[in-house]
Amino acid sequence: MAVSEAELASLAAEVGWALRRKGWMLATAESCTGGWIAQVATAIAGSSQWFERGFVTYSNAAKQEMLGVREETLRQHGAVSEATVREMAAGALAASRAQVAVAVSGIAGPGGGTAEKPVGTVWIAWAESAGVGVDIVATRYHFFGDRQVIRAQTVQQALKGVLGRVAESH
Repeated sequence: MAVSEAELASLAAEVGWALRRKGWMLATAESCTGGWIAQVATAIAGSSQWFERGFVTYSNAAKQEMLGVREETLRQHGAVSEATVREMAAGALAASRAQVAVAVSGIAGPGGGTAEKPVGTVWIAWAESAGVGVDIVATRYHFFGDRQVIRAQTVQQALKGVLGRVAESH
């Protein structure tokens, strides 16, 4: 399913409105999307009111150094895993002033897939500051299409998840 830039812009504007209404800021931790979520967010006029910062952590070293992902996690589970995106999302919250964060890691292709993790496999995690702790939800997706289509679907799903988290929070 192709996702248009207009659809992503509209969704980002909706996310921004919801975050502003709560007085919250967003941080992103991106691997396979390479900063696309942050780009879509910051393309919205006034996004400085709700977009705090973004981390593009394409390499494992960047995930470790910038977000505190443990080497053991990467070794045991790989970069495209629930454990890794959970640590990425928690790390983005810890290294920012945001109240909500989204983290993505996946295999956008055309190569790099395996039988266990085929091209199109993407993990997304959403983290929210919850009093003294952090509440994290992670979901595995399998998107279809070429590299650009898989990445666009990831951006769309990441933003939809942020919107859902903000709407559900009290």
